[in-house]
Amino acid sequence: MTLELNPAQKRLRNVVMLLALGSYLMSMFHRVAPAAIASDLAAAFEASAASLGVLAATYFYVYTVMQIPTGVLADTLGPRKILTLGGIVAGIGSLLFGLAPGFEMAVLGRTLVGLGVSVAFIAMLKLIAVWYEESRFATLTGTLMFIGNAGTMTAGTPLAWAAQTAGWRVVFVVIGVLSLLIGVLSWFLVQDKPGEQGAAGHVGARADRTAWMGGLLAVMKNRDTWPGFFVNMGIAGSFFAFAGLWAVPYFTQVHGMTRAVASNHLSVYFGGFAIGCLIAGPLSDRIKRRKPLMIGGAILHALGWWLWIASGPLSSALTYALCAVMGLVTASLTLSWACAKEVNPPLLSGMATSVVNVGVFLGPSILQPLVGWVMDQGWQGAMEGGARLYSPGDYNGGLILMAAFAAMGAVATLFVRETGCRNIWREKV
Repeated sequence: MTLELNPAQKRLRNVVMLLALGSYLMSMFHRVAPAAIASDLAAAFEASAASLGVLAATYFYVYTVMQIPTGVLADTLGPRKILTLGGIVAGIGSLLFGLAPGFEMAVLGRTLVGLGVSVAFIAMLKLIAVWYEESRFATLTGTLMFIGNAGTMTAGTPLAWAAQTAGWRVVFVVIGVLSLLIGVLSWFLVQDKPGEQGAAGHVGARADRTAWMGGLLAVMKNRDTWPGFFVNMGIAGSFFAFAGLWAVPYFTQVHGMTRAVASNHLSVYFGGFAIGCLIAGPLSDRIKRRKPLMIGGAILHALGWWLWIASGPLSSALTYALCAVMGLVTASLTLSWACAKEVNPPLLSGMATSVVNVGVFLGPSILQPLVGWVMDQGWQGAMEGGARLYSPGDYNGGLILMAAFAAMGAVATLFVRETGCRNIWREKV
């Protein structure tokens, strides 16, 4: 597909994608922020590991439920409206979380955050699909994910430093204000597709709304849609369950790192993931293959967990290297969205990508509290600074759960349909 845009449309495209990227940055920051401030949250709300897992996973619960509705809304209402509503809801949620006097209000705030940011990624994918040529989809997705992962990197060392300097509550209030600003700007500046006039809806939107159920059923009945779902559930599930909550406590309590050094490892973890996102899409587009990269990355990711489980104390160089490599190979899962788009009708790209994206959040929503529950079973009552202390054996039980999910994701890559980096939907029917 060739897309001809005039200079004004290209400038507008840059503005549109910048705001979509801003929303995605916020979603990535919130996704993993609890890891860097886990001890602060445990002390502030007197939370057990299981309760802390529920608080962190609330984001993923809402995000999971919202993925398919978001795909439908992206294909019907359009990205502009859902980015606007999402920014406002996420902003209010972040403010509530930062100002929460107790655990229940913090859960409500994080729930609203999850609801608000749940639209960001699918809206961004939809905008890429309509504003750029099809041949650039995987490359652009990987590039924007690389940039967006700055949000996860700021949730490592920078967030730990800001939390110690200004307090974690101040950080979330500031983030809430920024989310509100992005939501308001999206209403005035985002355009759903080239050629639309201002904020007006496009012709055909009404017809799309009446047909959305049939389109969603078509995507869900397509058996080639589902392998990517299980890839994401297993690999992204284990990755974000660990990096989004348990990584910093694990590094401090098992490997004896300071909080600052543990947060540095988290930043390296996401730095590796960001670089992998930058490499995976362009490399796949260049070799015209999706499946080999997904299989190789998933297997290496799954094996990495057993290095944490089976090894004793590791040198600093090895722990940093393992974090970097595991982040790097995890990025192979980003090709799942391109595959989902390429085995379904082009007009249903929002729904197709949203279905496989459910797995990204269903995995952590199950694992984060489940890992916490497993750890609580072995807790011997040790406390420090108002937070519970766990033994290496307690953490190993949680790591085995994450390794099992990762293995499931690796097996699922074997069933992904190779598309040759083009839409093959018409070839199948």
